[in-house]
Amino acid sequence: MQIEIWSDVVCPFCYIGKRRLEKSIREMGIENEVELIWKSFLLDPQAPTETSGSSLEYLSGKKGWSMEQTLEMTDRVTAIAAEEGLVFNMQDTKHSNTLQAYRLIQLAKEKGLADEMEERLFKAYFTEGKNIGDLEVLKALGAEVGIEESVLKHFSAEKDAYRDKVDADLYEGSQVGVSAVPFFVIDEKYAISGAQPVELFKQALKDCQKV
Repeated sequence: MQIEIWSDVVCPFCYIGKRRLEKSIREMGIENEVELIWKSFLLDPQAPTETSGSSLEYLSGKKGWSMEQTLEMTDRVTAIAAEEGLVFNMQDTKHSNTLQAYRLIQLAKEKGLADEMEERLFKAYFTEGKNIGDLEVLKALGAEVGIEESVLKHFSAEKDAYRDKVDADLYEGSQVGVSAVPFFVIDEKYAISGAQPVELFKQALKDCQKV
């Protein structure tokens, strides 16, 4: 069973959705029957390549919310994440463009490490407050999951490496109808939008097994 997942590593509900999907797979005991295929999606493709302050400041300005309103919203998301065992330090998150992060995920995919890379980037952004738009940070994270130093050196030197694969994912998503993430496609038959409850994931997986 293949599950394609369009996601952005700065999307809180993408991280929450990842955990809920993993839990549903684990509870069904089908870990060895499922292949996760991570797809690139840029929530804010126009975001600056250099960090421009905190994510909360950016969100406040973009939405026209007061900082108090922004904190109330992020506190609710943090509480939802905690229910899934995730630690969100939203006040530490740094706003940046995620194109470079998705270039790295495409590289990791070639090495069979896409899931590990996706997870490491989520944690780096939401829990550790790392700037995942910075190439040196990305190189260090790539090394942590097992990508060779020589390959990472090429990745940082060739700024367009793997860009075509990111663009291919973005185009495919537009054809499938992905307008928000997370977005899951199971065996090209069932689509699930959003970080849905575990029971919904399990029902979709069961339905797919019957087909």
